[in-house]
Amino acid sequence: MSLTIVNPYTLDIVRVVETDSPVAVGRKLDRARAAAAEWRRVPLEQRIAEVRAAMETFRRDKEEIAREISLQMGKPVKQARGEVDTMLDRAEHMLSIAPAALAPEVLPAKAGFERRIEREPLGVVLDIAAWNYPLLVPVNVVVPALVAGNAVVLKHSPKTPLTGARFEQAFSQLSVPGVFAHVVVPDSEAGALVADPRIDHVAFTGSVKTGKSVYRTVGERLIGAGLELGGKDPAYVAEDADLDFAAENVVDGACYNAGQSCCAVERVYVHEKVYPQFLERVQKMLAAYRMGDPLSDDTTLGPLVDERAVGAVDAQVRDATAKGARLVQGGRRWKGSKGWFYEPTLLADCPNDALAMRQETFGPILPVRSVKSDEEALALMNDSPYGLTASVWTKSNDRVERMARELAVGTVFQNRCDYLDPALPWTGVKDSGMGSTLSRHGYLGVTRAKSLHFRR
Repeated sequence: MSLTIVNPYTLDIVRVVETDSPVAVGRKLDRARAAAAEWRRVPLEQRIAEVRAAMETFRRDKEEIAREISLQMGKPVKQARGEVDTMLDRAEHMLSIAPAALAPEVLPAKAGFERRIEREPLGVVLDIAAWNYPLLVPVNVVVPALVAGNAVVLKHSPKTPLTGARFEQAFSQLSVPGVFAHVVVPDSEAGALVADPRIDHVAFTGSVKTGKSVYRTVGERLIGAGLELGGKDPAYVAEDADLDFAAENVVDGACYNAGQSCCAVERVYVHEKVYPQFLERVQKMLAAYRMGDPLSDDTTLGPLVDERAVGAVDAQVRDATAKGARLVQGGRRWKGSKGWFYEPTLLADCPNDALAMRQETFGPILPVRSVKSDEEALALMNDSPYGLTASVWTKSNDRVERMARELAVGTVFQNRCDYLDPALPWTGVKDSGMGSTLSRHGYLGVTRAKSLHFRR
């Protein structure tokens, strides 16, 4: 079998990649299993040094990697370069905190006993990564898992297998052969990997439906899973917000990477006192986006990943207008290219039962509605099956502290959105998933606690 990578801008074939046969996959899993037993015995300081050296290959090949990302999934090359830089920053943070995060916890002295809690690697970690951030999604798992002493098997998206190969190239220099493997298989064969007894933990990024299937499978096997399943992230622009700053950042949070982000701003509630002014600012900013060749530094909005994505975004826009939303800007497929573009879109007065307010969009549309109070905004922000992030745009620290206590999400932002700080755990609630990556909590997810109770 093979995977065909299609350029979302030109619709030309970028490359045809041969998939791994079941026999080849089995060999990689066997090698990973054996390597995990050896790699865990490598001193932590050496593991850190080896992983740090491997990450330098991404810095060395930054331009080539950024170009590959643009060709595979359409991200503007300037944003792809930024993804390489952000990945390196995240990796370095996780490397820098590893000694403290993985240090034994020594309990208070007790006469005649030594008691401590060690962090032990799980074994073989399977990371099923998504295409939208082909470097950032896997690095959140790969680096801490390897540093903690696990072997890692990466199953990257069929849309971005060249990026998976870059990880394989980087980690091929580790001192224990086979401790990292990239398997190239279609999504239809991922379930067999999850069920394979040689896998000890699964990290999955993708749809809610598939995430629940993964969780059922690991439940049968009594192993753990980390699930990042997307979001429908709300923003609230309070009456005291800096409107210019809020509009600029909310629009960027909605349209960066063409809106193809699990933590993109996908619905906005604006206090009625500043609603008209906010809409005016947002419309001008959306109209200023430049669509075109993702390999051009002048392009600020690239294509969506495929034809199905364009149809799904357009269906949400049509549903919203049918339910009473006003189409202020955009709202159609861009005709300036044969690629899979959708115009940056502003939907005003969008009812909360519209699909654009309920279902994950993954496209450059911004549905907005006015609210009369903080309390109404809070109720609407929580009225969602998702719970990844929420942002509050206000000068009032009291307001955001009060709302943060009630928002059912993994991360609450004040005057910021669509950003992962590697010192904070990346986590979600409800249909946004379970478990944490990044921060010291990211190490807890790829290790287990072992109690040592010694009578001396």
